[in-house]
Amino acid sequence: MAKTSFIHEDFLLTTKPARELYHRYAEREPIFDYHCHLSQQLIADNHEFADLAELWLGGDHYKWRAMRTNGVDERFVTGRESTPREKFQAWAETVPHTLGNPLFHWTHLELKRYFGVDELLDGSSAERIWKKANAKLPKLHTQDLLAQSKVAVVCTTDDPADSLETHARIRRNPGKLKTRVYPAYRPDKALAVANPAVFNPWVEKLAGAANLTIRTFDDLVAALKKRHDDFHAAGGRLSDHGLEFALSEPCTLAQARTIFDAARAGKPASPDDAIRYGSYLMFEFGRWDAARGWTKQLHLGALRNNNARLLAKLGPDTGFDSIGDFPQAAALARYLNTLDSTNELPRTIIYNLNPADNYVFATMIGNFQDGTVAGKLQFGSGWWFLDQKEAMEWQINALSNLGLLSRFVGMLTDSRSFVSYPRHEYFRRVLCNLLGAAIARGEIPNDMKLVGGMVKNICFANARDYFRLELAPEFAA
Repeated sequence: MAKTSFIHEDFLLTTKPARELYHRYAEREPIFDYHCHLSQQLIADNHEFADLAELWLGGDHYKWRAMRTNGVDERFVTGRESTPREKFQAWAETVPHTLGNPLFHWTHLELKRYFGVDELLDGSSAERIWKKANAKLPKLHTQDLLAQSKVAVVCTTDDPADSLETHARIRRNPGKLKTRVYPAYRPDKALAVANPAVFNPWVEKLAGAANLTIRTFDDLVAALKKRHDDFHAAGGRLSDHGLEFALSEPCTLAQARTIFDAARAGKPASPDDAIRYGSYLMFEFGRWDAARGWTKQLHLGALRNNNARLLAKLGPDTGFDSIGDFPQAAALARYLNTLDSTNELPRTIIYNLNPADNYVFATMIGNFQDGTVAGKLQFGSGWWFLDQKEAMEWQINALSNLGLLSRFVGMLTDSRSFVSYPRHEYFRRVLCNLLGAAIARGEIPNDMKLVGGMVKNICFANARDYFRLELAPEFAA
């Protein structure tokens, strides 16, 4: 009897209803990637990757953390002195030790889907897999990878101080690219008054992007608003904020001006002043989003840059962040309520990084559903450390128990990798397995039209209807 490959057609699908749900209703749906960190420059250039290490290991702090934990020296993780082949070998030798970690699943899903590799990756198979995958890379440019994964929409993550010219270039010359690529407005550095060394150069960069002089706090707000308008003109309809907790403390315009002036003079804001100042801007951003019909995303709860020694050596976003345990409920309720009280609460997605907040967030969204939009407030999919099977099930169950799972806008990649789209497949298999098991237990009806229709909507249609972004004709129906 032929050996079944680890990644087979019924991977993670443990019941007959689960298999039917996945293969009939989920498997062929397009992907709506409404939050990721892909490079729009690489998309515009239709970049060809030099080798599997560039495609697979560059910027992937999930893999970097695992390699360090496995005792791999940093020169084979982020170091410039090692070759791509050496880095790949170090990763291959780490993979068997990721058994039980989602990286083991993702690694073999990606090898199967993009390179047709059924073999398990380890130190001894590395050379064969390296050669087979690299042989296919000339036909797997960035736009090819998006097309192969049936990605209808990509929303990149963009600082308001960044140029939008690359997005304009993609719109002017899409070529054969069917994926629509939109910027998402992420003004986190506007809040960095506690760190003038970061804040002040960023203000100058923003002034250049907005073509405005920024001398005062009012000038800063005008420049941020100008860029918000520019993002809208470029097709953007989403904003995003990465915060420890929602910023919602009272702050007058006079207070915000004083805090801004001090930061511009090189004086760091105190923690309390930074929260007040950030709150003032966050309320402004919310009002702008509501006025433009945008969707706001609040990513809450990451404790970032915990290793000062390696942060100084390697910089941020290199794998030294973790789950935080910040109080969330009161500040988040105050933020949403303040905007809602003047009917200026936009469509909003809230993501938690601490699973202890699942029920907090799942109940919070119900406080501000106003009947104007189905699922106006969304409890976002499992984020970062929670985008794995167990935590996806926690999030789905919390939303299902406390809200309407049927209105959920589904999965995103939150990734810098062009081969991370099997994470959508992974999510869909988890979703179908969870619902299929409930059917098998008799907890929900064995009605494939009812349950399968919900699955299909969660996979794509809910996001399509919620975000209202222009799609290529083949994805719009």
